[in-house]
Formats: sequence, structure tokens, C-alpha cells
Amino acid sequence: MLDIGHLHRSEYELDDSERVVIAEAPGRLIFLGEHGENGAGLYLASAINRTVQVAVSFRKDNSLRFFAADLGERKRTTLVNLKYKREDRWANYVKLAVHIFVQLGHSFKGLNFTVMGNIPQQAELASSTAIEVAAAAALKSFLKVSLPDRELLSALIKAEKEFLGKESVSPVDYLIAFHAKKDQLLLVDEKYLEVLKIKNPFTRYKILLMDSRVPRMGVEEELKQRQEDTRKGLELLKKKRSGDTFRDYVPADLLESMGALREEIRRRSLHIVEENQRIKESAELLKKGDLEELSKIIYRSHESLRDLYEVSCPEIDWLVKRAQEIEGVAASRMAGMGFGGCAYIILKESAMKEYDKRLEDYERIFGFRPLVYEIRPAAGVRLVAKG
Repeated sequence: MLDIGHLHRSEYELDDSERVVIAEAPGRLIFLGEHGENGAGLYLASAINRTVQVAVSFRKDNSLRFFAADLGERKRTTLVNLKYKREDRWANYVKLAVHIFVQLGHSFKGLNFTVMGNIPQQAELASSTAIEVAAAAALKSFLKVSLPDRELLSALIKAEKEFLGKESVSPVDYLIAFHAKKDQLLLVDEKYLEVLKIKNPFTRYKILLMDSRVPRMGVEEELKQRQEDTRKGLELLKKKRSGDTFRDYVPADLLESMGALREEIRRRSLHIVEENQRIKESAELLKKGDLEELSKIIYRSHESLRDLYEVSCPEIDWLVKRAQEIEGVAASRMAGMGFGGCAYIILKESAMKEYDKRLEDYERIFGFRPLVYEIRPAAGVRLVAKG
């Protein structure tokens, strides 16, 4: 990326004596656990080496100015008019960070912000969370506020509800952004807000994220229906025996309830129960460095998303299956919300040539030119310049 500090000073005509603070936050990739239980999910994830940087400085007037260096876009508002506006898109996530410190009682006049990043858009890599976290970290340092990360994380969740108007907010992306370390995978427990760090066993492999470019429509309604199905599934399981979340049950509980559950509810619920088990198993396999068994778990997870939760599509299934056929591929699975979108592939350098041939076949068969991004597990939020 270009030097955001230089761009910021040039954009706002600042001299060298004026203080500028810059913070950086990463995107993230979830390897296992997407489409889990709301509020009580388990996730195997990592931050990635695609980031957003946010620079902040004072203004002499009372306005708030926002500059997206990558897009060449500018937005503005004031503290008095600080509110969500749909047309402000990316700037809303910076405004959310400002809202946090206003609500905490910190006073200031005008502020300049510059945003710049290289997280692929529409790839479901938590780019909006990265903007929020980077902006909040930059403001925390710039205003010299003493605020533990746990409290800042809670403030971000609260602001998502108050400022953005979201009914339900998951802490998972924030936990990843604050806890991630270089070359480590994270086992994230959404229910207890716990993060277990595990050494990345794929240091000799490449991790590729492949955007299938399949157009998606009506995804939100489909996902809402699946969440409603799993909510009903959990209610019925609770009538069978005591338990608070899906992690309190095993697949046999669902098999025994086949007569009491509609088939689609049973399938959706079974995916979550089995995915929780897969994630627990994967944590142990990662500690042992057993990549062969881990590969099997990851592929079974994809099969479950395809057959039980039913959020994959023929194009993604083709990419995952063809990758599995190549010697030197350790794992492959869909990523994100599904119905198109992305798949990730973990492979050795020696497998790249053959994998490139598969991508050529994909474009010829399906008519979409895929986008491929190489990523690796990376550190979480950090200050780049303290000013």
C-alpha cells in the first residue's frame, strides 16, 4: 500500500508539526464454523495479511472529514449531525468509532480521517470490521484514552446496535481483530468470548482465497430461513432433554428425533451439531500437526454445508472437488455465506501449476473468470504511527 501518512497530510494540507496517528486492522478468514449457532458458535479462524489503515488528525473547525484514498471519495459531517447515512457507505464505519468516544464523554472539535486498505471487497473478509477497529484504535491513541481492549470491543458491539441499528451483533470478528497473532490460527468461542491461539501448521503451504464470481441474489432471505430452522431445531431438542445450546447435544439426539422434526430442520441442526464437533477435533489435530486428518475434517465440513445446510452451489462444489484431486493440496472448502462467493485452498507450491489448469477449466465450463488472492495468517490490530 502507499504511505497513508503522506496521503493524509497532502489531502488535508497539514504541516510536519501537526500530529497524525495511524492504526491498522486486518481482515479475517474463517476456516470452520461459519453458519454456526448465533451467539454460541465455535470458529477456527485467523486474521489475514490484508488490512485497512486509518489515519486521524485534528481540524481547526468543527467538521468531520473522511477521505477514502483507494476510492478517491470524500465524505463530511459534523459532531452535531453524527449519524448513519446509507449513502456514506464506508465512512459510516469511521463515524461509528467517533460515536464511541463521544458516548464515552471525550470532547474534541473537528477531525480528519483517511482510510486505505487492500482487503478484497465482496469477499466476506470482514473489511467493515477492520475499518471500525482501525478507526477506534487510532482514535484511542490520538485522544490518549486509557481503555482496555475488552472494553473497546464491548463499545464496538454496542455502537453497532446503537449507531448502525443492528439487532444482533456477533463479537467474533472483533475477537479475531484484537487477539490475532502472526502465524497463528484462532479457536474462537463466541459464547464465552474466549480465544485459543494455535501455531499455524501450514507455514510451508500457500493459502489461496478464490472468488468464484458467481452472481448472488436472495441470499439474506435464504440465510434467515436457515437460522429460523435451526432455532426451531434447538427448541425441539430442549424439550427432549436439558441443554442451552447446540453444543450440549450430539448427532444421536437428532437421529432419535427424526419423527418430531421436519427433515430440513433436522438437517440444518445436524450440520451445526457436527460442525461443533469438527472444530473441537480440529483443535486437537492442529496441536499434533496431523494435517492429513485435518484435511478430511475440512472436506467433511464442506460436504455438510453442501448437503445439510445447503448453502453451496455447483460452481463452488466443482472448485473444491477439483482441488481435492490434486497432489499437494492439503484442504479445500467453501468460505463465507455461500450461494456463490469464495472457496479457500491450502496447497504446496508444487501444486500451483496443476491448480492453475483447474481454474482455466472452471472459466471454460462455467463462464466466470475467478479472482485469486494469496493470504496468510497475520497479526491483529496495531498502531502504525503514534504521532
